[in-house]
Amino acid sequence: MTALLEVKGLKKHFVAGRSLFGTPTAFVRAVDGVSFSVERGKTLGLVGESGCGKSTVSRLVLRLIEPDAGSIRFEGRDLLALDTNELRRFRREAQIIFQDPYASLNPRMTVSQILTEPLALHDLVPAPRRRERVEELLRLVGLEPRFARRYPHEFSGGQRQRIAIARALAVEPKLIICDEPVSALDVSIRSQILNLLRDLQDRLGLAYIFVSHDLAVVKHIADRVAVMNLGEIVETAETEALFAAPRHPYSRALLSAIPVPNPRARHNHSLLQGEMPSALNPPPGCRFHTRCPYVIERCRIERPPLLGDGHATACHRVGELPPADLILSADSGFSPALEKLVAAFKGTEAAAASGVDQAG
Repeated sequence: MTALLEVKGLKKHFVAGRSLFGTPTAFVRAVDGVSFSVERGKTLGLVGESGCGKSTVSRLVLRLIEPDAGSIRFEGRDLLALDTNELRRFRREAQIIFQDPYASLNPRMTVSQILTEPLALHDLVPAPRRRERVEELLRLVGLEPRFARRYPHEFSGGQRQRIAIARALAVEPKLIICDEPVSALDVSIRSQILNLLRDLQDRLGLAYIFVSHDLAVVKHIADRVAVMNLGEIVETAETEALFAAPRHPYSRALLSAIPVPNPRARHNHSLLQGEMPSALNPPPGCRFHTRCPYVIERCRIERPPLLGDGHATACHRVGELPPADLILSADSGFSPALEKLVAAFKGTEAAAASGVDQAG
């Protein structure tokens, strides 16, 4: 089956310094040769430290910023070859949900105006039916239609994020990029939003790119995970396979840093030494070698390719490293705790519409 989205060799270097005559002299290598694909109705989790290029990738995919190299194909179409009118039509098929719903919603517009704007912009619904469509969208995300007359500042963080989701759904997209959509929310509301996203995916057949630094959230929602480090993908695999047996030292360090809600659990932390290199001047060879506990001379010279079928890893020593079975041990309490938390709020979407989330 052809992937909905295929990204190959994507690069974006931002100019960080210029000479007296305006010639670029320094570049931030924000994204440097990223490749991945997203299947229809599936979720790709994009994870990594702050500054690794996750959000830049999401904006490149939507052509909110233009890449320097690489290809982006959506349903077989080359997005980089689209003209202005074709790009406008593509906006209907791919949307984004931002991290901060208060900053992403216009404070001068009511919810009705916010949700009506994309309908009018793309001429999707006749003017007499737009009010009805706004009410449908609000019900779809677990809010009451009477909220349409309110402004964003009158809602809680969870409610504002529901409005942002409704705005993304207004144009009936096939792909939604979720850029840290729950990191600013309380844990209880976070679970409700995650359950809402899963429910919408099942009902509407949506594909997600879920950008997050919270691996507990990614484990719950993603079908596949891509781990980024300094503008590169260093490991990609099915979610269960990556969490059960991470292969790259960087992936192991990320997973070992997950807090465990059980003081008696065994949990081996993989502490990284040194500072994270700058994307302005990344080290040669493997970009993780300055912090890797398994580094060899080859790592300092040769850039490792991302190799493997299904579970791909960019590491010269893959297969030589000690097993990672203690990073997330079976008795750590992490997975059961997460599942219990999600289960506790399963089914709260109906309650939210009647006042649970309405109160804030």
